[in-house]
Formats: sequence, C-alpha cells, structure tokens
Amino acid sequence: MSTDPMSDILVKTADLPWVPLAEGIDYRVLRTSPETGRWTVLFRAQPGSFFAKHRHLGAGEYYMVKGRMEYRAGAAVAGDYGYEPLDSVHEETNFPEYTELYFTNYGAVAFLDEDDNVISILDHNVITDLAAAHRGEVDAKPTEQQLREMNA
Repeated sequence: MSTDPMSDILVKTADLPWVPLAEGIDYRVLRTSPETGRWTVLFRAQPGSFFAKHRHLGAGEYYMVKGRMEYRAGAAVAGDYGYEPLDSVHEETNFPEYTELYFTNYGAVAFLDEDDNVISILDHNVITDLAAAHRGEVDAKPTEQQLREMNA
C-alpha cells in the first residue's frame, strides 16, 4: 500500500488478518486516518457476541455484508445500511448469528458503565495499535481488563 496520502488505495481484504477486539468479535483494518480520526474496518462477529453500552463520539456508518445485528434502531441484515449520529448511545449491540459488516466511524467510540462513566475508548489509534500488535510489530496488546470492558 502506498504511503502517499493523495494516492489511490486498494486493500486486498482476504490477505488481511482478523484482529481480536472483544470476545467473539474480530476486525480487519481497511483504513485509519490520524488527520481526521476516521477509521474503517470489516467486523466479524460470532453468534452471541455483542458490544457493550457505548456512545459514538463521531458519527458511524455501516453496511451489513452478512448475518444479523440487533440494536436500538432495530435488526439489520445482509444488504442493510445504517447511520449512527454523533452522540448516539447504544445500550448493547447484539449479533445473534455469524455476522460481517463494513463499518466506518468518524471519531471515537466510548464504552460506558451502568452510570455512563467512560471505561474505555475505541478510536483510530487503538484500531491501528491492536492490529500492529497482532502482526507482532509492537507490544501494544490490550489488557484483559480492556477486553472485558468492551463486553461489559
């Protein structure tokens, strides 16, 4: 991939490793932008996995490639597109069956406890660092506590 910020980007997703994020949820990094904080990934969620309560600190968009995702807006299935505005809070996002979705977030996602205190942040830095650690490039693996917080 070119390091020139003005060049075209072509990512061979089948060649990318799946990076563990939370219990039952992995991702492939498609692009991150330190200039804007935007990050784009392909999520893979196993049946029964979920994202715990979180707030979008930047708007998010997704396209369902396969499977089913259930959250406050309803059930999204293969072929569905969704938009999640800035400051939207999701009590829980569930994946009752094997799911893959293309997801772009225009900023960070803050994971919250039951009193709405921020317990962890998922942003372009975390996405990039976890992927690098998974490839063995750096020692930036998340702690067990961080992984539990994303599934709290």
